Amino acid sequence: MIGSVIGLLGLALAVPDHTTLCRRAETLAVPRPRPRRDGAPLHLLVDGTGLKLCGAGEWLVEKHGAKTRRSWRKLHIGLDADTGQIIAAALTTKDVDDGAEVGPLLDQAAGSVASFTADGAYDQDRIYDEVAARHPGAAVVVPPRANAVPSDTAETAPTQRDRHLQLTGERGRMVWQKASGYNWRALVEADVSRFKRVIGDGLLSRTDRRRAVEVAIAVSVLNRMLNLGRPEYVQVV
Repeated sequence: MIGSVIGLLGLALAVPDHTTLCRRAETLAVPRPRPRRDGAPLHLLVDGTGLKLCGAGEWLVEKHGAKTRRSWRKLHIGLDADTGQIIAAALTTKDVDDGAEVGPLLDQAAGSVASFTADGAYDQDRIYDEVAARHPGAAVVVPPRANAVPSDTAETAPTQRDRHLQLTGERGRMVWQKASGYNWRALVEADVSRFKRVIGDGLLSRTDRRRAVEVAIAVSVLNRMLNLGRPEYVQVV
């Protein structure tokens, strides 16, 4: 009996407290998503969303009705359209433009990229440049803005964006979405929703380094859940 009590006390003392866990999170190395086994090129879907910072400020609002300036961080994710796995993620301050994180997201993607798909916020020349610099043959599927104009070489050497503009102008946005494969982007929107429903829409850590680790762990958990929930089919002859 005494030996069991001593063993339980030893086990309790061996469990790190909250402060120790938070401190260790600064340097915790979370394994990155594994590359696809088949080696097929990726169809990368990208989107961004806001995550609020939870802490004393939130508690004051709930308990005392105190007013506080709400702080946010922006989560950028890259999704493999074929597998549903989140293969790239970046956490930035809320004032960082979505397009600025395209390069870092592409750098996290293992293997070649066949296409890059995102919403109209990514309709920027530098997005096409970032993708072309890393994956010259990749298609960029981004809807042109309403006030978009063709490039100076649209008549002689049209760019991908020029071709998007031409098809949209001639056949309409719905035809362009179907022809270009833009409708795949709904998958990354669903993944953003899944992140917030399963993990939550806030960050609990107090420093940006710990928040980055928190996001990496959340991504790993979501990917693992996806694998566990996907059935494996065996052909019986």
